[in-house]
Amino acid sequence: MSLNELYLALLAGGVVLLASIVATRFTSRAGLPSLLVFLALGVLIGEDGLGVQFDDALLAQNLGTAALAMILVEGGLTTRWPDVRRLVAPATALATVGVVVSVVATALGAHLLLGFDWQLALLLGAIVASTDAAAVFSVLRTLPLPQRIRGLLEAESGFNDAPTVLLVLLFSAVPLRFDGLATAAGIVYELGLGAAVGLVIGKFGAMTLHRIALPASGLYPLATFGLGMVAFAAGGAAHASGFLAAYLAGVVLANAGLPHRSATRSFAEGVGWLAQIGLFVLLGLLVTPSELPGAVLPALVIGLVLLLIARPLSVTASVAAFRVPWREQAFLSWAGLRGAVPIVLATFPIVQGVPGSARLLDIVFVLVVVFTLVQGPSLHALARSLGLVRADTAREVHVESAPLDVLDAEMLTLAIPDQSGLHYVSVLELRLPGPSVITLVIREGRTFVPQPETRLLGGDTLIIVTTSAHREDTERRLRAISRRGKLARWFGEHGEPD
Repeated sequence: MSLNELYLALLAGGVVLLASIVATRFTSRAGLPSLLVFLALGVLIGEDGLGVQFDDALLAQNLGTAALAMILVEGGLTTRWPDVRRLVAPATALATVGVVVSVVATALGAHLLLGFDWQLALLLGAIVASTDAAAVFSVLRTLPLPQRIRGLLEAESGFNDAPTVLLVLLFSAVPLRFDGLATAAGIVYELGLGAAVGLVIGKFGAMTLHRIALPASGLYPLATFGLGMVAFAAGGAAHASGFLAAYLAGVVLANAGLPHRSATRSFAEGVGWLAQIGLFVLLGLLVTPSELPGAVLPALVIGLVLLLIARPLSVTASVAAFRVPWREQAFLSWAGLRGAVPIVLATFPIVQGVPGSARLLDIVFVLVVVFTLVQGPSLHALARSLGLVRADTAREVHVESAPLDVLDAEMLTLAIPDQSGLHYVSVLELRLPGPSVITLVIREGRTFVPQPETRLLGGDTLIIVTTSAHREDTERRLRAISRRGKLARWFGEHGEPD
């Protein structure tokens, strides 16, 4: 590549990156995952668009695997352990039992309705069994859902990539051979060792970063993210699940109280976005739009089987024992969005030379696009109809934090809805616990420092500084007043999370 060609490549890459970033603003408002924009950009600059030729399935598989590892590390580094601790068991069931049920149900549909042979049917079932964290949370972050549902979907999306990858590799063997006992033992080994690798590297890395002083603060995010990628590579080199190792290492590091946690989280989110953009554009380049019309009918059939039969069955079989209410089960069934993971997995059988596997890529691509368009915008209406987001949800408050490492403090942001019990309550009447203090009020585009007698209004945004030790009590107090007003305690309201 000449220097001039390098300039042109960097220019094109920068334009695509900036266009993707701008487009995410509009997709988020419409309740759609940004992956659709990135895929569309890849198709647009592909061979049927601007004419860029790309059909290297092996390169797409390798780059896609690396990008998925980066996304999973980012997912781990942005996961708060207190939010998912009590949900590990049901999430693990969804990622194991649920995946198996989904694969079997989808494969039966592909075999009976579309006439696929059993190898292609099992491959298709395994490929679409995994939910996608990037797709799920680009939509769910805008919904005021109970923490249990949000945490369960988050943990499931982090866990279920590993078993689906193993199943896709198993069904991609030519010729296909299946020894039940040996296969089960192999999967347990790979998942168990992958989990152990991730936990050990995460713990060792956290201990090391606590004990050493790096010469620049910017090196801490690099070191933390690098440890997650080391866990992925070490797991893969040990013939274990690198994806599970990467995610668990990220979770351990994120919750170890490391220095510069806020900077690390921001860095991880930026790298995760970059990986998503590059991955989706690459996958959009890989498909040939002129060949997609023939995949529409089988994609719709398999998508309906997955959405209406396989996913609900997998959710029921996985979480029924944990007494999850049927309304939450229904939402979990509908919220299992697919994204980059199935499209990347569709390249595995192509690389292995499975007969007829090239057709699967087109089917999976159409399925992901069509059903994301259907499911994404409908999640809010479904949550309301199931009673998960009530008509008076405006009373609920949703807090996000940015840790202040030096003071062991956290900065909270709180938007007061119009119907909240916080409306017209004075700062003094809030009686926030301990050292918690409202440092700034944003009202109608202007900011001011509140006084004790300042009354809060619906539509205000509050900036609150508290300590890590008092954060939970502060959130409980705010939730209680939001629900029942300043006399919440007299009404027995103590701000317990949903």
